[in-house]
Amino acid sequence: MQNKINRGSLSMISLTLPIALEQLFRLLVSSADTVMLSYYSNEAVAAVGLIAQYIFFLNLIFSVIGTGCSIVLAQYLGAQKTKDDLNHIAQASTIMVFFVSLFLTLLVIAGTPLLLSCYNLDANVRKFATQYFIIYGGICCFFNAFNLLQSAILRSYGYSGKVMIVSVVANLINVVGNALSLYGWFGLPVLGVVGVAWASGISMIVSCILCAYFIRQKDDIAFSLKGIRKVPSESFRLILSVGIPTAGESLSYNTSQIVIMAMISTLGTYAMSAQVYTQTIVRFVYAIAIAIGQATQIKAGYYVGAHQSDIAYRNIFKYQLAATSCSMILIIFENIFKNPLIGLFTDIEEIKTLVCTLMLFSIYIEFGRSLNLVYIGALKGAGDIRFPVLYGICSNWGIMVLGSYILGLKFGLGLVGFWLGIGTDETTRGIVMFFRWKSKRWQRHALV
Repeated sequence: MQNKINRGSLSMISLTLPIALEQLFRLLVSSADTVMLSYYSNEAVAAVGLIAQYIFFLNLIFSVIGTGCSIVLAQYLGAQKTKDDLNHIAQASTIMVFFVSLFLTLLVIAGTPLLLSCYNLDANVRKFATQYFIIYGGICCFFNAFNLLQSAILRSYGYSGKVMIVSVVANLINVVGNALSLYGWFGLPVLGVVGVAWASGISMIVSCILCAYFIRQKDDIAFSLKGIRKVPSESFRLILSVGIPTAGESLSYNTSQIVIMAMISTLGTYAMSAQVYTQTIVRFVYAIAIAIGQATQIKAGYYVGAHQSDIAYRNIFKYQLAATSCSMILIIFENIFKNPLIGLFTDIEEIKTLVCTLMLFSIYIEFGRSLNLVYIGALKGAGDIRFPVLYGICSNWGIMVLGSYILGLKFGLGLVGFWLGIGTDETTRGIVMFFRWKSKRWQRHALV
C-alpha cells in the first residue's frame, strides 16, 4: 500500500540531484534562448527579460495552489494518511488551477497594453513584450499552470527524477523551436519573438502530457478525476490556508523585482540588458541552492508529518551548509571566468563593463540567497508559514526596494546600488530565518 511507504527514508541526494539537474538544464536552455535572442535583437532581449518578471509572477500565483498541495501532501504522506485523503488534495488543487488559469488567460490578453503603458519603453521593446506576453503568458497559461501542479505532485511523492525527464524533453523542444523561429532553417520564415513565444508554449503542452503519463504510471500516486465534484470543502481550505501565505513571500519578492526593473528601465536599454545578462549568468549559481531548498521543504514535511521534528531540526543545518558552500564556490568560479561568459551574450563594451561590475556584487547576494532558500523551505515544509511571509514582505519593501531606490537613483550608484539593495535584503532575511529555525517555534505549526 502506498500509505505504508516511509517517505522520510528517501535520501536528500535522490530528491535533490534530479531537481538540481532539472534546474541547471532549464537554465542552460534559458541562457541559450537569451544568446539566440541577443543575435536577433537587443530590444528583444530587453522585452523578454521584462516580461519574464510577469511570467514568474503568474507562476507564483499558481504556486499558491501547487505549493499548498505539495506541503499538505508531504505531511500527509509522512503521517501515512489514506489514499482517499491524498486524492482529495490533488482533486481540489486541480479544480482551483483550472478556474484560476482561465481567469488569468483572459486578464493577460485584455490587460497587456495597459500594463506596458506604465513603462518608458522603446517602440520595438514594447511590441516584442506585447507579443511574447499575450502568447506565452496568456494563450498558453492553462498548460503552464497544469504543468506546475503535476510537477508538484510528482515531487511530493518523491519522483523528482520524472519531473527532470519532463523538463529535459520540454526544454529541448523549446530551444529547437527558438532556433527554427530565429534562424530560418530549412527555408522557414523568421518569426522572431512570436515564434519564440510559441516554442515556449508548445513545450508546456508537451510537459503536461508527459507529467500526466508519469502520474498514471505510478500506482502509489493517489490522483484520479473520478468523484472530483464531491471533494470535501476541508481540502480546499487546507490547501489555501497553507498555499496563500506560503506564496505570499514569493509574490511580494517578485512584485518588488518588477518595481526594481521598472526603476532600472529609467536608466536605459543598456542597463536593462546588463541586468538580464547578469541574472542569466548568476542563475546557474543558485540553481543548486534552489534544488536543496525544494528538497528540504519536502523532507521537512515528511519528518514533521511523521512527528520526527528533532531529526528535521538537526538535518536542516547540514542542508544549509551544503547549499551555501555550493553557491560560494560557483559564484567565485563564475567571477574568475566572467569575461568569456559575458562574451557569449554581447560585444557592446558599455554592457560588458556593467555586467563585470555586477558579477562582483553578486557574491554578496548569493550568500544571503542560499540561507533564504533552505531555511524558508524548511519553515514552510514544517507548516510555519506566517513568520517568513510577514518578515519577507517587510524586508522586500523596506530594505530591497527602498534601499535600491535610495542607492541606485538618489545616490546615483546606478545598477550597483540596486544590487546592494537586493543583497542586503537577501542576507539580513537569511540570518533572521536561521534564528527562527534555531528557536524551534516552527514545531507548533504542524498540519497533522
